Amino acid sequence: MIYLLAGIVVALVLAFLFSKRSTSGDEEQTQVADDCCGAHEVCETDSLLSSSDKAEYYEDEELDAFKEKTADSYNDDEIEQFREILFTLKEREVAGWLKSLQIRQINPPEIIREEALMIVADRRGL
Repeated sequence: MIYLLAGIVVALVLAFLFSKRSTSGDEEQTQVADDCCGAHEVCETDSLLSSSDKAEYYEDEELDAFKEKTADSYNDDEIEQFREILFTLKEREVAGWLKSLQIRQINPPEIIREEALMIVADRRGL
């Protein structure tokens, strides 16, 4: 009889330990970027949607000359201007730069836009 009770106690202890271990492993670990404030479910620094009307400049004031120019009307020198700025940005700044261009009504050349979106997608892990 004592062996039966000891077996039941051991089984309950083992069941408790295994259930505790499996529930702690189910919690998803999320990494928060250094530049993210953590106040939102989705970090707004990677968002391509502009949430404010204030443009942020990335030492690219010369691009204001291209306001309202269509994306397919740039020559090679103008495309190179955009490319130089894009390559000086840190990966985490690219989404903000695209938002800034949008707020300033600057349509980047298609090739630059595609390159920038690829950088943003790589950063997001898509």
